[in-house]
Amino acid sequence: MKLDPSETDLIGRWLELNGSVVADPVEQRIGDLVARHLKKVAVSPQSGAWETLYRDPSDGRFWELTYPHGEMHGGGPTRLTSLSADEAAKKYSGDETDFLDLS
Repeated sequence: MKLDPSETDLIGRWLELNGSVVADPVEQRIGDLVARHLKKVAVSPQSGAWETLYRDPSDGRFWELTYPHGEMHGGGPTRLTSLSADEAAKKYSGDETDFLDLS
């Protein structure tokens, strides 16, 4: 379930299966990573809950969870993208990350 060091961008999809919409394996994995492995660091002050910053306790990398299909119900499938410490600090500064060392 852990993220491989070579992974930088996971993009989930919803699939139609027997008349129902289901998460593809990548979407399921993103859900598992967020629920069981990654540690929540912050929510973007500009986006509310639509962009959330996580940190991988295994290697310290930052990961941003987004909903790139805002036109879809519930924001659609998710995307999990690796951010550098500088990118994370710039985007998430000014909220609860102020007390964290993002480097």
